[in-house]
Amino acid sequence: MITKNTFQIDPEADQEKLIKKLEKKVATAVKEYGLIQPKDKVMVCLSGGKDSYTMLDMLLALQTRMPFPFSIVAVNLDQKQPDFPEHILPEYLNKLGVEYKIIERDTYSIVKEKIEPGKTMCGLCSRLRRGILYNVAREIGATKIALGHHREDVLETFFLNLFFGGKIEAMPPKFLADNGESVVIRPLAYCNEEDIQAYSDLQQFPIIPCNLCGSQPNMQRKVIKRMLAGWEKEYPGRTETIFTALHNIHPSHLFDNKLFDFNELLSGTVKKANNI
Repeated sequence: MITKNTFQIDPEADQEKLIKKLEKKVATAVKEYGLIQPKDKVMVCLSGGKDSYTMLDMLLALQTRMPFPFSIVAVNLDQKQPDFPEHILPEYLNKLGVEYKIIERDTYSIVKEKIEPGKTMCGLCSRLRRGILYNVAREIGATKIALGHHREDVLETFFLNLFFGGKIEAMPPKFLADNGESVVIRPLAYCNEEDIQAYSDLQQFPIIPCNLCGSQPNMQRKVIKRMLAGWEKEYPGRTETIFTALHNIHPSHLFDNKLFDFNELLSGTVKKANNI
């Protein structure tokens, strides 16, 4: 008699695999771009969404494995949105035993007053939020500001700039803030949103929805997100290929005279041009 082998899915093994995958991608980004250095004080911007919760977890795990010490302080900006559950984050962070700071600023009223109904609120909201967070980082002596943007955020920004800004620009893993003081890092830059969502579901984070940009269904970023999701469904792996392309830039094959001096390109310099 022929018997068929039966294979059972091990949920715990799959969960462990997911966690290790995320931790590895964060560790890779930290190492490749020097996101965290010895004795850094990392201000983790915690919004109450799946991305920032995951980022905090990954950095706490990384903290136990790094060959040097660094500290973490979670910071939440309470923007005074109606019905914002103020108790959730303090209760969660107290239970976790993480140092934290809650900042209260009524940016919600400013955004609602300044932006016409139907217009995108994200631009003004993010500018106000950034300015406040930069000031908080200075006040608490944070050397790094960690934001929870993931791979899809990077790609969406790339296409938004390409289609609507006429420039080739994305979200870098690390940059100097507008104030010239704060260094901003994106530890989740290599992590894809699907894995982050799966991890968030696994951990059952107490998600706090955004009532500003999150309530605007026709934002161009959401249009780009649907475009990328459609590409990925039709051509699996396409988003990863595009993300890889952001690591392989050839200025001599573009049109920016500020990055490559085409006027000085003569027949005797072909080898030099190809090596750039």
